[in-house]
Amino acid sequence: MGKLVVLKLGQGNWDNGFPVILQMGEEGSQPNIEIMGKLPAAPDLPLAYHAWQTSYLQLGKTTRLEPKTIIISNVSLTHHCIEASRTLLRYFNHWLNAESFRAIREKMLEQISPSDPVRLILQTEDPLLQRLPWHLWDWFEHYPQAEIALSSPAYEQIGQPTIARRQVRILAILGNSTGINTEADLHLLKQLPDADIQFLIEPERQQLTEQLWDAQGWDILFFAGHSSGYAIQCPPHHETSNLDETKNRIYLNQTDSLTLKEMKYALKKAVEKGLKVAIFNSCDGLGLAQELADLHIPQILVMREPVPDQVAQTFLKYFLMAFSQGESFYLSVRQAREQLQGLEHHYPCATWLPVIYQNPAQMPPTWQALRGATAKPVPQTALTLKQKLGKVVLMSLAVTGLVLGTRHLGFLQNIELMAFDHLIQLRPTEKTDPRLLVVTITEADIQAQNPKERQGSLSDPALLQLLEKLEKYQPRVIGLDIYRDFPAHTISIEKQISQAENLIGVCKVSDRSLDDPGIAPPPEIPLARMGFSDFLLDLDGKIRRHLLALTPEPASPCQASYSFSVQVAFHYLASQGILPSWTPDENLQIGQTVFKNLNHHQGVYQNLETWGHQILLNYRAADPVAAQVSLSDILTGKVNPDAIRDRIILIGTTAPSFGDYWLTPYSPNHSPKAELSGVLLQAHLVSQILSAVLDKRPLLWFLPRWGDVLCIWGGAFIGGIIVSLRFTENLKKRLISIVVVSGGWYVICWFSLVMSSCWLPFIPTLLAIIGTSTLMTYLISAQNRSNFYEHQTTPSSNLPPRDHISAHLNNSN
Repeated sequence: MGKLVVLKLGQGNWDNGFPVILQMGEEGSQPNIEIMGKLPAAPDLPLAYHAWQTSYLQLGKTTRLEPKTIIISNVSLTHHCIEASRTLLRYFNHWLNAESFRAIREKMLEQISPSDPVRLILQTEDPLLQRLPWHLWDWFEHYPQAEIALSSPAYEQIGQPTIARRQVRILAILGNSTGINTEADLHLLKQLPDADIQFLIEPERQQLTEQLWDAQGWDILFFAGHSSGYAIQCPPHHETSNLDETKNRIYLNQTDSLTLKEMKYALKKAVEKGLKVAIFNSCDGLGLAQELADLHIPQILVMREPVPDQVAQTFLKYFLMAFSQGESFYLSVRQAREQLQGLEHHYPCATWLPVIYQNPAQMPPTWQALRGATAKPVPQTALTLKQKLGKVVLMSLAVTGLVLGTRHLGFLQNIELMAFDHLIQLRPTEKTDPRLLVVTITEADIQAQNPKERQGSLSDPALLQLLEKLEKYQPRVIGLDIYRDFPAHTISIEKQISQAENLIGVCKVSDRSLDDPGIAPPPEIPLARMGFSDFLLDLDGKIRRHLLALTPEPASPCQASYSFSVQVAFHYLASQGILPSWTPDENLQIGQTVFKNLNHHQGVYQNLETWGHQILLNYRAADPVAAQVSLSDILTGKVNPDAIRDRIILIGTTAPSFGDYWLTPYSPNHSPKAELSGVLLQAHLVSQILSAVLDKRPLLWFLPRWGDVLCIWGGAFIGGIIVSLRFTENLKKRLISIVVVSGGWYVICWFSLVMSSCWLPFIPTLLAIIGTSTLMTYLISAQNRSNFYEHQTTPSSNLPPRDHISAHLNNSN
């Protein structure tokens, strides 16, 4: 049930303030709340209004007066008008937040729910109070279904006949159209459903009078063309707001005009026969509204200031669309008014212009009521929500199926991987892994060796010296990430390599599909201490997966079944009594930690070649992943023995000349500077295993397939629901809502990755949100257009406003 709120502003002035009475109650019932308050003195408010009105009228000054015209650039005029409007709003809302008015404001906030439809009627005789932008009172921000109307303190209820007819009868007067485009109004009216419209185009007086006396009566009186009203004069001392009234006049054609007093009897007869709504889509209509209110017309819709042609037509289009589709009269005005905001960069304060003038004794009609429908209409909101919910379910299922199909075919893999890289880079920084030390062989280290003795990056004498130094400090494991597919040249190095039980060597398995013969292991190291160095590359060349084990081809020179990183981790953990095993599902288990294999279709990876045992690589978010020292640092004794004792020592080259560099999720745009050396990449692999087993650091994981489906469908459903809600009927609000929901999903995906290492289907769900919301927006718009065809003609912005003959022009000087 809606609320009816009446604010009665009594006799007062700007120097002493205005007494206020608040009446509130349910729509259609007597008010059950009445309290009193006061709006205080505000002598600066009339001046602020007058300053704004003057700047507003000057926007079109060059089209109205000659020869006194002062040409100012449009940019300057527009800026001045905007600044004046901001000043007026500051004064206005400060006035309404006064302590003496606080009880009324708080009572309204207390008694009215944000979801309530609210008609707020302002009763006052003061013309300046009527011209203030009440719709911008900050109270309205809390109530999206509230709209304000003006009213005279004196009114009465009149009996009108109830006429059952199938069409709404409209008398449409298209008056003097000099310099404006009333043809657009005609086209808009013609698109109305269930309407019987009589057009009078630039009629004679007698012709108009005869139509107003028509025996069948009219439901709506519509006028488009030139009109004039009165202007507000603000005296220096602000004792009151004076009216300088000219005769309120409409211009019928090139030569004839009429005041409302000259139409009084004809209009009274039209009201007696059922006239319920008068719409004056013309300039400066408050004076017209006051005179029409004296005739007790239930609803009057006017423009309170001079209105540009394009603004008038845009408002009419959106108002007629909403009203004819079952929206209430008040909410139709609010929605149409708010949709004028898109024009305010060309026409400042366009949203200030439309205003309802209400006879409080009469209920606002609906389009159905004007057609004479006797049955109680089904609530449009409930029915519409049910229909929209059904469409949302169907559209979300269709979009989910489309996204899943597209993903299954692999079309989303690249963009999903890019999104993953982005989120990975945003993770909080972790500490360097204290269990690892990386010995790097730099370009300087290579150049320092005897080139005759060196084969590869490390000569036998240098390797022998390095191993002897390291063994002295008792590391737990030494991983030699350097290919040595040749025998040792001296007995001493052969003995050192073969007898070092904690030394792990490396080789490379062959791959026929890539015509890669592989690389043999060091002959001195047995297979039990050998690991393969092969990495898994995604299509973009980056490494995001960790290959734990595989079955080498029989002809491969490298017969190692476990990767180098796994062998290093095995030997480190074995000293603590933690041994590997295999689960019935053929997943590697170390201690209590199970490393689950990737499947053929899982997460972002579709049609994945799942040879071997692969898991996702959860890089350690530390730079560097482990402490580093150079070969020369070890050989010259510059390293603290405690940095070596009981640790894993990984030895490998970082010299760019050897090309052992790889792209990772931390490598933006494939930049060579962001590539990671092979030995540091091995450090990440070893750290992942140790951290998972010893520190319970979570491994990266995907949702099961049903979880992905649920996420994607949930996003699609939410996207459809968001654009179907009442508060997002405006396109801008829909876009904002979609952005907010998408941003929320982005945060959820990041949080999931940080807290549980779960890689959620970010891109597919985002596409589902956007896809369903876009389809629902299209379907809702298409349904609206099926009932009301939107007129596409865009009037020239250079046409003069409809106040071409307005009395305001003289006062703007």
